[in-house]
Amino acid sequence: MKAAVIGAGWAGLAASVALREAGAKVTVFEAGHTPGGRARRVFHDEFEAPLDNGQHLLCGAYKETLALMRRVGRNPDALLMRRPLRLASLDGRFHLSAPRIPAPLNMALAVLRARGLSWGDRFAMLRLMRGLKTMSWTPPRDWTVLHLLHYHAQSDVLIRQVWEPLCLAALNTPIATASAVLFARVLRDSLAGAREDSDLLLPCTDLSALWPDAAARQVTMRYGSTVRQLHPSADGIDINQERFDAAVLAVPPTYAARLLDGPLRKAGATGLLDALKAFDYLPIATLNIRLASPWRLPEPMMMLREDAARGHAGQWVFDRAQLAGDTKAGELALVASAAVGMGERNRRQVIEALIDQVAEQAAAHPLRLQPMPDVSAAELFIEKRATFAAVPGLIRPLNSTPWPTLALAGDWTDTGYPGVLEGAVRSGLQAARVLNPRAD
Repeated sequence: MKAAVIGAGWAGLAASVALREAGAKVTVFEAGHTPGGRARRVFHDEFEAPLDNGQHLLCGAYKETLALMRRVGRNPDALLMRRPLRLASLDGRFHLSAPRIPAPLNMALAVLRARGLSWGDRFAMLRLMRGLKTMSWTPPRDWTVLHLLHYHAQSDVLIRQVWEPLCLAALNTPIATASAVLFARVLRDSLAGAREDSDLLLPCTDLSALWPDAAARQVTMRYGSTVRQLHPSADGIDINQERFDAAVLAVPPTYAARLLDGPLRKAGATGLLDALKAFDYLPIATLNIRLASPWRLPEPMMMLREDAARGHAGQWVFDRAQLAGDTKAGELALVASAAVGMGERNRRQVIEALIDQVAEQAAAHPLRLQPMPDVSAAELFIEKRATFAAVPGLIRPLNSTPWPTLALAGDWTDTGYPGVLEGAVRSGLQAARVLNPRAD
């Protein structure tokens, strides 16, 4: 089989690996010049090591991603820092840590020993998890996360301190509009499974080097190649006037809609076309800063307390130097999910406010951390369409299309997950199976 994959993000490259292993000759079309899509490396003159276009986090429940890394010769144990679930605020006011004991006792003990929560809030967290289990982890489809939390009597403090940051991290959608179904799925797979499923996996290298580079070396890559013509049929598919036996379209749904507008209308599949056009998107902002001297956070990943009035919009801060094992540098990455409107504000003011947020909250830590050194370089990335808005009732397309020669892939397909890396990988593998049942 002569197969094409359009898009070298995590979904497209997962599909290319599975198709190649099933015996296909695979060509990947990628408009950019770096594999990884929205989770890829970028270079900046003022930073020695490559940056990522957005800081990402994996967890132990990402079984397909971890297996795929091994399939392309990458060792997750060497490339990811694995830590038991630990949520700690930089100001020291909140701390939750799961011990290395069998599930579900690990999560119950983590909640009961949490610092910064009243006993009422601790029991409320356990009540929510028990309530979700009672409803088979499937709340009503029209519920938002806020509806779910209120239904299970979660306090405003608990929502603000725990559930809202977790929802933003997992769904990149505010709790007032986020899908309770998708949030429950994330909680089920990460917190209610085996003990290791709740582990946090922090990349120790740039995201392209994690595995997309290795996958790209196994196929024919056409970087800088934008697909402008796509004509599927029952016996093949023409891409930019080149014939292929089959193809995976692994691009954002708006771009897929433009490419398939004519063919879908001709095939009478206007429902699929409408679904591709129905997505809304939300941004994620990542501020990378290099410090004038080495400086370590107590944890490689820590929570930040938001204060919108002061521009303190970050939810998480990562110690990039600690993750890379670099003792001679000080480098942080601050993440602000659902960063609506940030791109329209004064860039310098946004950066200064985020830096102030970290410095101020680090100064409040009870361990009396050393003052944060001066910032010698700062780079703000705002991925305007980082993920789809994970709202209730959103109709997400399947991987199949009206043509047996064309499959769709992307975290926006019906993976059962929000727009996360594991969803992208699972979608790519499923798209490959649609084209070739032997692909796995």
